Amino acid sequence: MGRGVGRTALIDLLAGPVLPAARGLLGCLLSAGGVTVRITEVEAYAGTAGDPASHAHRGRTPRNAVMFGPPGYAYVYFTYGMHWCMNVVTGPEGEASAVLLRAGSVESGLTLARERRRSTVDRDLARGPARLCSALGIDRTAYGVYLLGDGPVRLSPPASPVPASAIESGPRVGVNGAHDRPWRFWIAGDPTVSPYRRHAPRTR
Repeated sequence: MGRGVGRTALIDLLAGPVLPAARGLLGCLLSAGGVTVRITEVEAYAGTAGDPASHAHRGRTPRNAVMFGPPGYAYVYFTYGMHWCMNVVTGPEGEASAVLLRAGSVESGLTLARERRRSTVDRDLARGPARLCSALGIDRTAYGVYLLGDGPVRLSPPASPVPASAIESGPRVGVNGAHDRPWRFWIAGDPTVSPYRRHAPRTR
């Protein structure tokens, strides 16, 4: 995305392949519930296109239906019986690719974010996908919301794009399939990026 192109470039970005979309989402602003975060870490999921870690890998279900497009909508899901996580739907309609928002830095609404998270450690307020949703007050009501309009959850382009030289990539976190695929992207050196932990299958 070039400087000054803004929303149109963001729409085009999300309509394209998931890996460039994931990189391009770094630095974007996500606003909800009186809080705005700058996205610092994401993970790409390719849907039915040979990605066993994707929720859409086995096809369309009532839970993942929004992942099949069109792009620019929120896919929100509940995990471990206690946490909400949010993805941005990308790619051509029908492909079911999406980008998980893993971490962000709180840019405005700091007091609200602290209250929701019951924390004053600012770098941890939205560090991790569940914490990010908690800080923003995102829950099941955000499922299927169009993010590029004037709805309750809004995605905005950055004032300037994150340089490619400032973006690092590595394995995805906490997934059963294809966990070594380097489809996690983050802003190098940003303190809000979550620490990497290789997935370890549960033992009985």
